[in-house]
Amino acid sequence: MRCVQMTAIGGPEVLRVEDSTAAEPGPRQAKVKISAAGINPIDTKIRSRGLFSSDASLPAVLGCDGAGVVEAIGEGVERVSPGDRVFYFNGGIGFDPGNYAEYAVVDERCLAIIPQNIDHVTAAATPLAALTAWEGLFDRGRLGGDETVLIHAGAGGVGHLAIQLASETGARVLTTVSDDKKECFVGELGADEVIRYRERDFVDVALELTDGEGVDLVLDCVGGETCARSLHALATYGRLVTILALPEGLDWQHARMHNLSVAQELMLTPMVLGRMDLREHQTSILEAMATRLAAGRVKVHVEKTWPLERAEEAHRYLEAGGVMGKLALTID
Repeated sequence: MRCVQMTAIGGPEVLRVEDSTAAEPGPRQAKVKISAAGINPIDTKIRSRGLFSSDASLPAVLGCDGAGVVEAIGEGVERVSPGDRVFYFNGGIGFDPGNYAEYAVVDERCLAIIPQNIDHVTAAATPLAALTAWEGLFDRGRLGGDETVLIHAGAGGVGHLAIQLASETGARVLTTVSDDKKECFVGELGADEVIRYRERDFVDVALELTDGEGVDLVLDCVGGETCARSLHALATYGRLVTILALPEGLDWQHARMHNLSVAQELMLTPMVLGRMDLREHQTSILEAMATRLAAGRVKVHVEKTWPLERAEEAHRYLEAGGVMGKLALTID
């Protein structure tokens, strides 16, 4: 099979198209003929910094998100059958091979069925971003429908799904963006208030829009100073959830005085720790997302796609910044 291998740690040029032998499914596994693979920032970070697992070796196939058709199943598989269209989050970080390839072997417990009216590219672009948004808002953030949430980087992959999920609950949604195009984009997704962070201080605006109280929840998709300053946009007893590492210099005295909760969201955790029970929970989230996608209640915006052979170009595009929504590779 054709695949894109990360041959070394470095720039996009370390991604090479190679031929490899496709694995066959074992017990409770399905062999998927991949039609599309999502491209995520974690892919470029692993490529430039190294694989998650110290036991992994190069070359390696990147790509956590995949969608395609089940071609064969192993012993004991009950959830899927050959011919089923599936999408999933699996591999690509140094454990199992990823999805920059024509085939993947995936545990059936990680597979969700693609709705008939959803194409493979949309499905492949969904898992990592949707799981991060869902877990950040609901599992970590405990967002309620009568609350106000501030979502940083609302036009990004995670942010644009988080806006829609939060809006669906009835919550009031504030979000930060950088320009006119992104402001229009997030407005169409359901954001109630859009903050142009280059022009106005988001803390001041958040307090102004909440009559000085602050928001109930911040979902931080930026990190660094943005994360640190977000504590001051929160109401007393508010919650901060960040999808990046906690920065130095957090005002813990302010957090203590206002009884603020600070949580981190890393949806890679179940795969890194080998926790299939937690991975099954993530599959249930993908199934919930599939229902929303089928009904048009949530839409995944795919800004651009490339054929598998141009993965290097796709990485350069992502690292240039400014992407709205998601990116994907297509595989013939």
